[in-house]
Amino acid sequence: MPRFTREELEAARGRIVDDVVADGLRVLFCGINPGLLTAATGHHFARPGNRFWPVLHLSGFTPRLLQPSEQRELLSYGLGITNVVARATARADELTAEEYVAGGRILEAKVERLAPRWLAVVGVTAYRAAFADRAARIGPQERTIGGSRVWVLPNPSGLNAHWTAQTMAEEFARLREAADGEGKGSRA
Repeated sequence: MPRFTREELEAARGRIVDDVVADGLRVLFCGINPGLLTAATGHHFARPGNRFWPVLHLSGFTPRLLQPSEQRELLSYGLGITNVVARATARADELTAEEYVAGGRILEAKVERLAPRWLAVVGVTAYRAAFADRAARIGPQERTIGGSRVWVLPNPSGLNAHWTAQTMAEEFARLREAADGEGKGSRA
């Protein structure tokens, strides 16, 4: 991955990173918002300390560890990536409550249009803010969006010290098993 100067990263502030999506995915993963390195590269979860890609592999979603630059390969596994808020920032705490709520409405419309089996929001705090669900916990939710089920996963940021890569992978694997089991007879 190329090295970026502080100025180059700051220039990425506010950029939008293209979604990696298709109709009818098994799982649409939804990050909080792009970080500056993600916006600079155009690749989701690009910061080296972010555990999304290793956890995706450890949980069995991908047969090998993908690099952020290989994000389009996710589509071949029935997976995709979007964000609650499209605007890139250095930190998620730069987002406003209004941005989360507006992002939740945009995300609902996107999920209704794309109809993934599961929407997986990575970050319980972002999910709570976007969908006004203060009681949400990690795991499957009661809420559905259109015909899509919703699962909240731990935030894979390296700053989330409450979860190790292994415990995150176990939670991601629970979702994978649910998505795989659901695909074998119900919504294909």
